[in-house]
Amino acid sequence: MNMMEIANINKALSSPVRLQIIAMLADGEQCACHILERFEITQPTLSHHMHVLCDCHLVRDRKEGRWHYYALNEDYIRCLASFFQELVQREKRAGQTPCDGC
Repeated sequence: MNMMEIANINKALSSPVRLQIIAMLADGEQCACHILERFEITQPTLSHHMHVLCDCHLVRDRKEGRWHYYALNEDYIRCLASFFQELVQREKRAGQTPCDGC
C-alpha cells in the first residue's frame, strides 16, 4: 500500500456520509436501495459516494439484475489496518516520546 492510496482513503473517509456507509457495511452486504433509505440524499449522490468508496478499494460491489450490492473489502481493510499497526510498532521500536512543547 503506497502513500497515494492512503491519501485517497483518508479523502474518502473525510465525508460523514461515507463513514456512516462504512459503519453500515460492517454489518454485512447491503443493497443500494437499503443504504439510500438511511440517508436524505438522492440516488445520484449515493452513487457518487459509493463510487468514491469503491475507487479507493474500501468497498466492493456486485450487480445482481438491476440491483447493486455493496460490502466492505475486508482484505483491503486488513491491509490498511496492518499499515497503521506497523506505524505504531515503528514508533515503539524507536522509543520516541511525544514532543515536550517544542
